[in-house]
Parts: sequence; C-alpha cells; structure tokens
Amino acid sequence: MSTSATAHTNRLAGATSPYLLQHAHNPVDWQPWGPDALEEARAKNKPILLSVGYAACHWCHVMAHESFEDEATAAVMNELFVNIKVDREERPDIDQIYMTALHLLGEQGGWPLTMFLTPRAEPVWGGTYFPKEARFGRPAFTDVLREVARLFREEPEKIERNCAALLTRLAEKARPIGKITIGLRELDAAAIEVGNMFDPVHGGLRGAPKFPQPGLLEFLWRAGLRSGDGRFFQTVEHTLVHMCEGGIYDHLGGGFSRYSVDERWLVPHFEKMLYDNAQLLELLALAWQRSGNELFAQRARETVGWLAREMTTEVGAFAASLDADSEGEEGKFYVWSLKEIEDALGAEDAADFAAQYDVRPGGNFEGHNILNYLNDLPRSTDQASFLAEVASRSKENATRFSMLRGKLLAIRDKRIRPGLDDKILADWNGLMIAALVRAGLILDEPTWLAMARRAFAFIAGAMTQGDRLGHSWRTRKPLFPGLASDFAAMSRAALALHEATGEGAFLEHALAWQGALDAHYADLETGGYYLTADDAGDLLLRPHSTADDATPNHNAVAAQNLVRLAAVTGEHAFRDRADRLIDGILSAQAQARGLFGHVALLNALDLRLRAAEIVATGPEAERFAQAALKLSYLDRIVLRAPSAADLPPSHPAQEKLKAAPGSAAFICVGERCSLPVTKADKIAEAVAGMQR
Repeated sequence: MSTSATAHTNRLAGATSPYLLQHAHNPVDWQPWGPDALEEARAKNKPILLSVGYAACHWCHVMAHESFEDEATAAVMNELFVNIKVDREERPDIDQIYMTALHLLGEQGGWPLTMFLTPRAEPVWGGTYFPKEARFGRPAFTDVLREVARLFREEPEKIERNCAALLTRLAEKARPIGKITIGLRELDAAAIEVGNMFDPVHGGLRGAPKFPQPGLLEFLWRAGLRSGDGRFFQTVEHTLVHMCEGGIYDHLGGGFSRYSVDERWLVPHFEKMLYDNAQLLELLALAWQRSGNELFAQRARETVGWLAREMTTEVGAFAASLDADSEGEEGKFYVWSLKEIEDALGAEDAADFAAQYDVRPGGNFEGHNILNYLNDLPRSTDQASFLAEVASRSKENATRFSMLRGKLLAIRDKRIRPGLDDKILADWNGLMIAALVRAGLILDEPTWLAMARRAFAFIAGAMTQGDRLGHSWRTRKPLFPGLASDFAAMSRAALALHEATGEGAFLEHALAWQGALDAHYADLETGGYYLTADDAGDLLLRPHSTADDATPNHNAVAAQNLVRLAAVTGEHAFRDRADRLIDGILSAQAQARGLFGHVALLNALDLRLRAAEIVATGPEAERFAQAALKLSYLDRIVLRAPSAADLPPSHPAQEKLKAAPGSAAFICVGERCSLPVTKADKIAEAVAGMQR
C-alpha cells in the first residue's frame, strides 16, 4: 500500500536542497551524503543504496511515488541498506563519479541514478529507474534489493566479480516461472525473425500475393532505431522502392492499391483503400527523413494529391475506398494499350514513355499494360548497393515525363470511373488525419495539416454526440454507437494534432474519447477493449479480437494513446493502463504463438519502453518544440510548457519550469532523464544519446 507518509520525517529534513526536501517525509530512512552516512555503513557493515536525481527529473518523481513513498518497499530498503539521497545539481562531483561507474559497468546512464556501493562507498552495480513490480523483462525493485543484499551478505569476498551472476539472477526474477514476459530482448529477437521472412529480391514477405504490411514495416523500422542496425532500415526501404515503382502504385493518379497478386508488385488488386494509403504515407515520410531519397517524398506528395483530388468529400473528411472494377471489369480504368498511348502522346513521345513505363505491344499482363517502373530498378542483390543506386539515379527529362503523365491522366479521367464508396468512417479517417499531420511535419507541408484539421473538425462535430463517436456518416446520417477502433484512431489523430499545434482543444477531445472508451468498451479482466460498446444491444456477443487486420488492432492504437496521454497530462494512471493492456495481451499471445498477429501492439510496447518525452519550456518553448517535432514521430512525445499555467498543477513538468534556465528542453527516455538542453539545435543529439 502506498502513502504520502507525512507522519515520517527522515534525516533529509535539515537539507537545503529542494530535491532532498521532497523526500524528507518518505518512510525510507534517507540521509544526505556525508561522513555520518558513510561511517554508519562501515559500522553496520551494510551496503549503501545511493539514489541520485534532481528536482526537475520526471522519472525520479515516478520512482519516488511508486517505491520510496511505499511503506513495504521502504521497509526492505531500511532493513538491508544504508540509504543515501543526493541532488546531482548540488553535488555534481558525486554524480559524476558514480555515473561514470555505471557506464563502465555497461549500463545506460541517466536519472534517477540508482547505485549499490560497498560499505566503503565503492561502486558495485546499478541502474536508473527500477519499476515497483516486474514488467516487460525488468525485475521488481524489491527483487533487486534482496538479490543485491544477498550477494553482499553471502559472498562478500566475490562481490566485485559477481555482476554477471547478479544480472542472471535478476533476469530470472524479471521473467517469473509460468509467465512469458515480453521486453526489449524479445522485441529484438522477433525483429530478426521477421526480417528473415522478407523477400531479398522484390521486398515484402516472400511469395505471392504481396500485401503492403505497414505494421510489419514499422516493426522493422523501430528495430533499426533501437539497435542502430542499418539492415532493418534497408529491408523497409527496399520494399518501399519496389512498391513505389511497381504496378501496385498508380503512376498517373497517385495512391496505392490494396495488394499485388504477384511477387513483383506488378499486378495489383486495383481497389484503393483509405487506410492503406494512410499507413504508407507515414512510412514514406520516415524513409525520406532518414535516406533523403526523393522517390519517397515524391510518392508521398502524389498520394496526398490523389487524396485531395479523389477522396476528399465536400465536408472535408475522407471517403473510404475506390472500387477495383469499372464497366464490370477489374482494373479497366487503369490499364492501357500501346495504341492508346500512341494516340494520346504521338509516336515519338509514346515510344519514350513506353520504354520508361514498360508498355508493350502485347501488354505486360493478360494483353493489357499496367504502368510500372520495375524494369528500371538496379539489378544489385545487395540491399545497400541497390538503395544507393536508386537514390543516386537521375530520371532524365523528369519534367517532360511529368507532362506526359499529366496528358494521360486527363484522358483517363474521361473514362467511366470505378465506384467511390463515399461513406466517412471515423476510424479510417483517424488514421489518415494522423498520417497527414506526421508526414506533413517531416516533409514541411503545412497544407496537409490544414487538410487534417478540416477532416477532424467534421468528425468531432457531425459524428459526435457528447463524448460518444459514431462509426460512419453518409447523406447526413451518422451511425451510432461507434466502435472501439473509432475512439482509438480519432484519439490518435487528436494527439497528433495537439502535438503539432500545441492547441489544448485537441487534447480535450483525446481525453474525452479515451474516457468514453474506458467507460463503454473496457474489458476489466484483461485490461483490453471490446470492439463494441456495452450499450450496443443488437449483437449476440461482443467481438473481442486483439489481432491486427489490414489496420492496427484498436487495442494497440489505444495502448500508444495511453502512453502519450501519460506524458502530456502527467497522469500515471494512463501509463498503468497501458502496461496492463500490453502485458496482458502479449503474455497470452506469446504462449499461443500469436505474437506476429499482434505486431501493432509490439510497436506500442516499443513506444512504451523507448519514447523520448520532450518538454519544451520557457519563452521560446515553441522554437524548441518545433525542433523536437522534426524527430521521428515513432518514438518522441513533445509537450509545450512556456509557463506553469500551461500545465495541470500536479503535472511533474511543473518542477522542470521551476528549474529551467530560461528556455530549454527536458528529455526523458526509457524512464531516464537528461539534464536540460538549452539549445534547440542540440535536441536531436541529446535524444540520440539517450536512446543509444
């Protein structure tokens, strides 16, 4: 049981440091660093637990609340250790000594710093934040305390050589018998397995048909960010290049079809879905951001052009899909004969265009021509060489071919069009709104943000009753109640808009929709969410799948939302809910060998464990926030707090504002916090250093 412990007063009460005074009423028998504490450790022959932090350190406060304010945890600390608390800003010398020792032990640094010392103050082992309870492959803090104390007590002569044994025992504690635990180690192993499933020649999963699989591609991309292994990025980019140049992509009108029936990405199933293009838009922006390959930026811009031209309804939200068929024949709207190309462009231009886009007299598929650029791709079987050649090649007469494509598009627009499913779905729109925001920030396209705002405004207005969303809207008729996927995807969109703009109204929507999701869809036994509401009375039972489909499962989207809400609101209850959801579903699926059907939830776990929480403070907070927003959206959460009035009174970033040296960015990664970054152009470097 946790308590504020106001009845306790320890030996920090006489300190001058605000950070130490924050812990003066913990039930832990803290004392400041000094001769008295060190002498007590020697006299009692007790190991020292050294805890170093600072007043503006978010995860220092989390560990304090979870463990140092807890009576039971404090009792273990008091029994087994001499407990010393240090303000690293007051005693940077002590901090530097033991932080260096932690690095030499092969552990990542940051604050809170938790070190275990001999009674002579010699460093033995340590870490940063330890959770109160074991989760995601991390041992519980009390298990750490007892195991370290046991080694000191039973093997004092071997203690300095027992780090490896200690880590092995703690790893066992972090993965209890009878329960499968998923942590960073398991994510890395799964990513290697997924990478080996990809086609080394054509990209995508081996064989045919080939689906875009954006969730798997994101999973590999995150593995690259975690490990720094460029092969993960190369696998994703290699796949995207083939998709961008294949027939699955519409080279005249933009946008991707649902899937390719062959292994080369040449022959698509010609329907175009809003959700596929939303997820691929995000990946194209990430790929361009890392590689600078203009192919990815071009396809992203063309896809948004298609979205604006063909999929945006008169109310500003986005239609669901375009049919594959026209005039009773699949793909008829999209394919060409050589004669049609010649009639449209003239002999000379048609000959050049045909050579460029694989147009043949007899067709390249069943007598028809599907425009594609696959034959122009490099022949290298080495992915790194392949990507280098793709990035460096120059398409001669690019302006000329753009003009020729424009002529063909104008002619194609006169054909009988495939059917447009113009209903507006809240969940699919939520995916596209977030994609427009995220890709627009990376590619510096403010009009995409305007498109996202307009679509969001329509759904938040016409498709909302109080805090309840509808699922679909057409001919002024919304369908209520919405699904859990609607609440999850639209909350995701709201959080993306809030992060991009800093506007509180978007956060209010996200909080309201999360509240409705918890009230009407929660499965209290598993921590997840039913697909349908508790007041949707026309079903025999409530669907409760946790597996991904062509879209990420609503539980996975909700888990990411909860992680982001915890950071921007300072409410740890959101993070606790995310932990219960992720751990509950993934543990069960690991036992059932179903992890690869839950890749989106594995992506949520990666965010939970590695997100860079960046708080921009001071009069230039917006400039710092804009610098932070240029980082990959996959693992950063940006919060603006120019002044204390911009935050809830209980938000842990309040302490950051008090400690901020003018304008600054405070960065926490994986439950460790850095020192304040006082130059906006150093944020990326600081985050990279924390995430390595």
